[in-house]
Amino acid sequence: MGTTALEAQESRQPTEYGSLVSLFYEWREFESPPLLNGAPNYTKNSFQKRQVKFKELRSRLNKIDVSGWDKKYAIDFKIVWAEMNGYDFNRRVLKPWERDPAFYQTVWTYESDVPAHEGPTNHAVLELWTYSFPLTTKEEKRLVKELGVIAPLLKQARKNLTGNAKDLWVAGITNFEKQKRVLGALQNDIVDKTDELSSALKKAEEETFLFVLWLKKEAKNKTGPSGVGKKHYTWYQQNVHLLPFTWEEEVALLEKELSRAWSSLVLEEQKNLSLPPMVAASSPEEFNEMAEKGVGRLLSFLKEKEIMTIKKNMEPALRQHMGSFVREEDRNFFLIGMHYDPVPLYSHFYHWFDLAEIRDNPHESPIRRGPLLYNIFDSKSEGIATGVEEIFMHAGLYEDSPRSKEIVWIMLAQRAARGLGSLYAHANMMTMEEAGQVHVRWTPRGWMETEPHLLRFEQHLYLRQPGYGTCYITGKNVVEKLLAEYAEQKEAAGEPFIMKDFFEEFNSAGNIPVELVRWEMINEEEDDNRSARMDLR
Repeated sequence: MGTTALEAQESRQPTEYGSLVSLFYEWREFESPPLLNGAPNYTKNSFQKRQVKFKELRSRLNKIDVSGWDKKYAIDFKIVWAEMNGYDFNRRVLKPWERDPAFYQTVWTYESDVPAHEGPTNHAVLELWTYSFPLTTKEEKRLVKELGVIAPLLKQARKNLTGNAKDLWVAGITNFEKQKRVLGALQNDIVDKTDELSSALKKAEEETFLFVLWLKKEAKNKTGPSGVGKKHYTWYQQNVHLLPFTWEEEVALLEKELSRAWSSLVLEEQKNLSLPPMVAASSPEEFNEMAEKGVGRLLSFLKEKEIMTIKKNMEPALRQHMGSFVREEDRNFFLIGMHYDPVPLYSHFYHWFDLAEIRDNPHESPIRRGPLLYNIFDSKSEGIATGVEEIFMHAGLYEDSPRSKEIVWIMLAQRAARGLGSLYAHANMMTMEEAGQVHVRWTPRGWMETEPHLLRFEQHLYLRQPGYGTCYITGKNVVEKLLAEYAEQKEAAGEPFIMKDFFEEFNSAGNIPVELVRWEMINEEEDDNRSARMDLR
């Protein structure tokens, strides 16, 4: 009897790969903490007790001999290794349960545009956006259960939050003021509530309110820095997010990209002097027409220029996030650009293509199938989303709309500026507010001066999650390096470079660090050198 394709694939798996997958499931089960009074247990005593088990899991992982493994299986090993490093870093250094009040935010009103929520989150989040109203009986029971975690979690938080990170503490108050408003609105907006749901909402809102009062009271006693420092930042980037940069190298890279973005912008403006200025949409009708044309422009370009294979799930994914008209005085940075031309931002919405694929075509590897922990996916998710803004532009997307190129350069400058601010904040060379001023000053045309809430949200997130503020640029840089290597490899083999083949291979690797995607895609003669470079343990 012949073997099936699946059997043939399994026969090529390393003998110990099954042990790695089993260990992965055991690791993920361990990573979710036990409960204390119905809420995840983040007490110091709990972490101390669990450390024995963690060391056992890591020891078992390091005993797996990956020499001789095919790259795709060795990459899965590296993912588990990086996640364990992430846990260890959080336990030793970041300690969000001790230093970061926002860690205890439970209610989330929106779906993240990356595989998991950005920044450290607790293990009992309430994804309000997953509910449809009016609630069914089953969904109401689910909501009551999830609301019930808030009170014990916040009571525990008052004991756990012993850190002295002033900026994280003060900024976190806003998260819970918003949570209180959301819970209050639910209480008012949900009609025909059962007494059980009404009681659960009331208790959650009251506990959130009391937590806000406690945070404000304690804030005046907080005096310490919030950044992790250069040394810890570098270790985290290289050993958790698997980026080949030090803190100093990231500063140099972002400074270079900031200068390149500004100089490219002024040169583009010079070239466009004879063109009429762009006119922003001034009514819902104008915006809707612009958005509708924008979706068609982007997808038609990608198809006709053979940039990407257009899958059935791409247009619906993009259409769900076309945006809507916002009054000029209420527009933040991204909405300003979107009302001139939404296509540059729609290019960044490559995010939603990614998430549609995760949903519709899960990766064959169980280790790559779901969101990687600790935002390890950031260089891939944000790097390619930022990268394609410029890739699509250079490939000809705006030949019929030259001034749209100016928006692309403005967005790149903004991302470089905010990333630089976050680097200085993590080095404790600047406060979060001072980092925000770098962000504002170096964003062209004053587009970051219009909406302080976005500024606070972004700098707060980047202070909470080391490396996220820079991953748009660092990830883009590694993507561009991969693109160059891929093209060179094709040329050396006498084969044509086909852009849609590049994207197909890139996407099929899964939402993993771009360095691991490079490892999988590039066939190098000096494989031993690549293996040595990636063997970070």
